[in-house]
Amino acid sequence: MGYGLSSNQLVNLVDGCLRAKSVVPGSVLWTLNGDRTVRTTVVDVTAVKGREAVDVVTDRMTFTASPDLLLATPDGWTHARDAVGATVAWTPARKLCRERLTVRPGYEFGYFLGATCADGTVHKNYVSLIVNEERFAARYASALTACTGLPARLEAVSRPSGYLKRDVAGFRVRVVSSYLSDLVRQYVGGDPHHMRQRFPRVALRDMETFTGFMDGYVDGDGCRVTWGDFEGRVVVSANVPFLREWATVIGARFTPEGVPGRASRLYIADRWPTRRTYQPESHPLQLKESTWVQVREVRPRPAGGTKPFTFYSYRLSPHPTFLVNGHLVREPW
Repeated sequence: MGYGLSSNQLVNLVDGCLRAKSVVPGSVLWTLNGDRTVRTTVVDVTAVKGREAVDVVTDRMTFTASPDLLLATPDGWTHARDAVGATVAWTPARKLCRERLTVRPGYEFGYFLGATCADGTVHKNYVSLIVNEERFAARYASALTACTGLPARLEAVSRPSGYLKRDVAGFRVRVVSSYLSDLVRQYVGGDPHHMRQRFPRVALRDMETFTGFMDGYVDGDGCRVTWGDFEGRVVVSANVPFLREWATVIGARFTPEGVPGRASRLYIADRWPTRRTYQPESHPLQLKESTWVQVREVRPRPAGGTKPFTFYSYRLSPHPTFLVNGHLVREPW
């Protein structure tokens, strides 16, 4: 029996999609190495005839292959013919061509993250910040560029003020990058809405990053306060779980407002490091590009008439796996 992909099945090449029969030695394919997408090169191509094929139907799409093709599952590899109900590795094929970022940890990364959590907006393919203070916007733009390498600049804008009942002048920093947008979502637990975002534990990787995070958040939704023996800062948010988790990190007492939906305050004393409650944590900075989808159906597809299927298989280096419509596959051992 043949193995591999049917001749017209699309394969994810670095330069775009290509039919399986058109892939040649030297072609560079996408694959997954753990959570990250990486490249692998075709060393040799083999074409084999076969009388049977299967249509593998997942949560995302359908692809046609030999029954012997292997799909990656959490428990190892399984043949396509046996994959019904299995969970298989997948990455969004449409996002393979986008620019990938290398995030640099440190104060600037923390500042960018803190300011975004306080005042930023995360859309499907861009991250933006619109504020009244030019100094804050300029500092945000500088931090964003320093930690991601993406160019960021200030734009003068106007926006309506519900309190003043008129438009007010402001400044916007907007960077188009679906990769950065997905990264911020990963850091805050999936939902970047200010009322639902989680405390980004990635900010705890070291004291420099956490200091930047606090400075960025305070510049967005906080201020400095002094009264009596207390000297420090206060931040304001209606996201109580977010503030409660932050309070635990700095060893602060936190009492949320008694009225649901009303903004609560977290006081950050200047002497909080002396409490020794901060503990560094290790969390991935780079985007997790792989996820899992379920195989809903495997439909047998016999060859019609006297013409058999032609299956194309590839010998690859340095990785023996590749992506088909974002699904991680490989040939039998």
